[in-house]
Amino acid sequence: MGVVTNVIILGAGQGGTSLIEIFRNDPLVKIIGIAEVNSKAPGLKLARQLKIPITSDYRKLLKSKRVDLLIDVTGDLEVERVLLELRRPGVAVIGGPSAKFMWQLIEERIRSKEAIERHLSEYQALYRLYVKEVSLAVLEERAQIAWEIHDGLVQTLVGLTFKMDHCQELLETDPTQSKKQLEEGRRHLRGAIQEARQVIFNLKPLSFDHMELLPALKNYLRSYEHQYKIKTSLQTLGSEKKIFPKSKIVIFRIIQEALSNIQKHSKAKQVKISLKVDRKVLRVAISDDGVGFDPHRVAEDPEKWNSFGLKGITERAKLLGGTSQVESSLGEGTRILVQIPLDDRRSKLFEEN
Repeated sequence: MGVVTNVIILGAGQGGTSLIEIFRNDPLVKIIGIAEVNSKAPGLKLARQLKIPITSDYRKLLKSKRVDLLIDVTGDLEVERVLLELRRPGVAVIGGPSAKFMWQLIEERIRSKEAIERHLSEYQALYRLYVKEVSLAVLEERAQIAWEIHDGLVQTLVGLTFKMDHCQELLETDPTQSKKQLEEGRRHLRGAIQEARQVIFNLKPLSFDHMELLPALKNYLRSYEHQYKIKTSLQTLGSEKKIFPKSKIVIFRIIQEALSNIQKHSKAKQVKISLKVDRKVLRVAISDDGVGFDPHRVAEDPEKWNSFGLKGITERAKLLGGTSQVESSLGEGTRILVQIPLDDRRSKLFEEN
């Protein structure tokens, strides 16, 4: 360990407080005294907490034999004059503009450090939230896909098996009826193929080789229309090249979540999706002509907020540094607005992880 520098600080105002803050954790610096005439100066409370000797007469501290460095942040011309006349071998003196510049620089460093720590803490909280959200989403999607296979595809295939058995029985007794049954079975088989494609698409909606959002959305909307008989339209403006690849997955999931909510709750006949990319912001709007709801009442009920999928949309948007807004009223449909800044720090950090 190096030699410890003993420091005396004259003044416990803004400058003195900044110096105490930065020196308190430095193992090579020890504050051996504080001089301050104002009993309400902010640095005095901190000095008492750190058990640093305090005096209102700075001249007493100047007599200390242990001092290596004197820093004057009082702004007092008389104190400055006395220090200029001080001649003590081995004692350095910093005062006037030099001292002011020093504590301002230190204060800025403290503010920058606090801002970095705050932003880092915020990002870590959001990332933990996202990991939790993704884990839950994976379980929910697995359950949904299992349900679709069991109650959709499997039931259709079982029905086809019985139909083929029945056709075989009718081949000899009633060929005409057998032909009708075969035609019906062929139609059901085409439906089963479509259901299988939907299940596969739900497992991997985006082309992970190219990370193309718009083609994936168009494919999903075609499947959504066919499956739920809800008419959809997609309006786009701008290039998706400005969107980070991993962010596209989150944006796709936001839209997918909104459409899932519409299918489950809205009784809508039509959905409009607008996706606009400008130089700095991506704007997404999802509107339906359904029954609508009271957003304020739903927001007050955490269970409803979660079951309506609004929590997932909000958290996913927040993960990318964006915001979400819900506009709805009973009988007037619902509109979800999402804004994602394209140059936001969180999007970049998410991309790198």
